[in-house]
Amino acid sequence: MREGEFRNSSGCAISGIFSLTGKKFSGEKIIRSIAVMRERSNGLGGGFAAYGIYPEFKDFYALHIFYDESRAKRECEEFLETQFDIINLSKIPTRKTPEITDEPLIWRYFVAPLPSRLSDSQLDADEFVARSVFAINTKIQGCHVFSSGKDMGVFKAVGYPEDVGYFYRIDEYEGYCFIAHGRYPTNTPGWWGGAHPFALLDLSVVHNGEISSYDANRRAIEMYGYKCTLMTDTEVITYIIDYLTRKVGLTLNETCSVIAAPFWKTIKEMPKAEREKHEYLRNVFSAQLITGPFSILVGFKGGLMALNDRLKLRSMVVGEAGDTVYIASEESAMRAVEDSFDRVWSPRGGEAVIVRLREG
Repeated sequence: MREGEFRNSSGCAISGIFSLTGKKFSGEKIIRSIAVMRERSNGLGGGFAAYGIYPEFKDFYALHIFYDESRAKRECEEFLETQFDIINLSKIPTRKTPEITDEPLIWRYFVAPLPSRLSDSQLDADEFVARSVFAINTKIQGCHVFSSGKDMGVFKAVGYPEDVGYFYRIDEYEGYCFIAHGRYPTNTPGWWGGAHPFALLDLSVVHNGEISSYDANRRAIEMYGYKCTLMTDTEVITYIIDYLTRKVGLTLNETCSVIAAPFWKTIKEMPKAEREKHEYLRNVFSAQLITGPFSILVGFKGGLMALNDRLKLRSMVVGEAGDTVYIASEESAMRAVEDSFDRVWSPRGGEAVIVRLREG
């Protein structure tokens, strides 16, 4: 099947599992969940993000990098050595999987910014790492950093998600949060870098839908130093959320009120204080409003967020079972790994669902 032969308007699958207590569980669970929704994918992309998986290196940035060839690896490592203290480096463990082909070189580096470089840059560590990621991805041909957070990692490829999970040995990782994606691209290429999740620092995003405002959003976000190079609309969602939360300092709820803003008619009917807040957010951050059908899962350190577009044009279901929260495109994906739920519901359009680790 060739991309573009027909259009599946509700394609793509997302799934997330989060332990409120921080109790770690095997990634095998998220593989089983996403595998149930195989028909929503077409084999052109699958991937996972996992949190809490690198406790022995939790204080260092974990850079996951694709290389097209050894030349790119040499150039990238030369750059890394000038900017970072490399604590550990290795190939990312994989299994030979017939369904996963044309794999690049896949390496992992645990790093810390060199104190002298960080001091000279006059940046905080997160911004230093983010700028280094963009420098590598835009200046070193044949090299792509696809994960750069602490105590977390993204694992993605061209393939069906359950095959990607087996390839990366996701079942051998243990974490407190996993998100997964099965891709059905309709407007953009199926390639390793274009698979979901998209990530920057501790933030990772999986997305079902299509961003009709992509060009406007991309032009606006690139004014703040971000570089959209991955040929897919989901990348810009990641950078918008990073910009609003990390750089501007908005809360997650405020960020959701920007990217899935209430309609003006709804805002006018709000109480005065709430109305003024939403008017401010819509006016000041109008370029970050995302239009088009979407449902997204956003992983971040210590939490998980889910959000539909304000018209709820893509499906999303949430389930609670004891201390575990499940979120997926279909209820079947949750029930594949959990027999009994305390509560199952479908969030309204534009309604943020945000869960965090409990204190202690």
